[in-house]
Amino acid sequence: MFLFRSALMTVFFGLLGPANFVVAAEETTTPDKNEILAHPEVRGALAAIDAWIEGVYIYKKVPGISVGIVRDQDLIWNNGYGYSNLEEKQPADADTLYSICSISKLFTSIGIMQLRDAEQLRLRDSVNAHLEWFDLKQAHDGSGPITIESLLTHSSGLPRESDYPYWNGPDFPFPSREQMIERLKKQETLYPAQRYFQYSNLALSLAGEIIQARSGQKYQDYIEEHVLNPLGLTSTRTYYPEDLRGGELAIGYTGMHRDGRREPVEPFFTRGITPAAGFTSSVTDLGRFASWQFRLLENGGEEVLNANTLREMHRVHWIDPDWKTTWGLGFAVRKVDDATQVGHGGGCPGYITNISMVPKHKTAVVVLTNAGDGPAGSVARNVLKTIGPALKKAAKPAADEERDFSIYEGNYESRPWGGEVAIRQWGNQLVAIDIPSDDLSEAMTKLKHVSGHQFVRLTDDDEPREAWVFEVGDGNKAERILRHSSYVDRIE
Repeated sequence: MFLFRSALMTVFFGLLGPANFVVAAEETTTPDKNEILAHPEVRGALAAIDAWIEGVYIYKKVPGISVGIVRDQDLIWNNGYGYSNLEEKQPADADTLYSICSISKLFTSIGIMQLRDAEQLRLRDSVNAHLEWFDLKQAHDGSGPITIESLLTHSSGLPRESDYPYWNGPDFPFPSREQMIERLKKQETLYPAQRYFQYSNLALSLAGEIIQARSGQKYQDYIEEHVLNPLGLTSTRTYYPEDLRGGELAIGYTGMHRDGRREPVEPFFTRGITPAAGFTSSVTDLGRFASWQFRLLENGGEEVLNANTLREMHRVHWIDPDWKTTWGLGFAVRKVDDATQVGHGGGCPGYITNISMVPKHKTAVVVLTNAGDGPAGSVARNVLKTIGPALKKAAKPAADEERDFSIYEGNYESRPWGGEVAIRQWGNQLVAIDIPSDDLSEAMTKLKHVSGHQFVRLTDDDEPREAWVFEVGDGNKAERILRHSSYVDRIE
């Protein structure tokens, strides 16, 4: 069942399907999805995540946010905040379609690797070995060839865009493939090939042209037949379905103007830039896309791709000279804590999106927004950072029986200063979350029960500090909190 978040401060958790969750080898039983979600650590983490995202949605005035958390083969949690259509008050949820823009590059990269495995091309091949019309000027003496691998790693030295102002509205004049090809005659490289990282939509558009040239099929037909359909991604399209806009497809809105306004963005059609930016999808489908990768890496063999080919795509193939930017084959790749994180972000007129995966832990987060300044990347990072440790702990039974602190849960406001403190239960403690905030881990404070309605703040080293005293009213619900001799009052 898919549930949504309205502007009201109400918590809903949407849960999907039966679970199959693999844990450490020493465990004799494998908890199912319901057991994982019932674990105090996971339940507390999800409550904190939900409260924090709600704050992001409200205080940043994002029209709509759809979020999903994947654990191995299951979308274990999803939620929608706000609306996919502000005028009609259409709620955002896991099945809402969004333009996913540059996440499209992952599907194009998979198509290239399928053809590589079929011996139709080699990654070290030059682009003009497969595209006879590729005649962009190499402006740097001594440069090596622009290879297919350099297209996928954004190290080709190509310009970022085909030379058209297609990111400017209201018409967004994306070129046809014929126009893109013709304009190459007037463009030239920015850098020598394989010298620097330069993100390039033109590069991945050319990768799509190579798929078309080597497969003998139109790009969209190839991707649908060889990638989307086999993976069961029935809601993912290689185009912007204008007829669904405002219904299944979220309306995109501008970034916030200085006067606080947002405006609907006109539909756009990526045409020749489709392999780099043209797809639409949902949290549900991108969750399946993540689960496929975890399944393939776990089981090996062939399913759309060879498992070793996917591993190859997830490895770092490019490190910029500054040692700060790393990239795989199509995938953004970086190390976070003890694990490799892979994925991609997307940004198109009216939409900002992100998929982030940690293959080692079979965990992924999908965040889709319908705002030109949507916080998809920030939300994905914060959710992964918070849910990951909780899922690890859920592999083992909870140590203690959980007490019921629900009478304290809610959002509290300090007047006239603004902002909120969201109180949620996390195991046998409470967590206080400062809202709004950009970093969920920094915004959280754990509160330990002392006696009655009194708690104490814990430091990062679990040392007790000042008291937080909840005052409970006749309705057996906390109405305000006393801390540092000042009150914060419940928001009804």
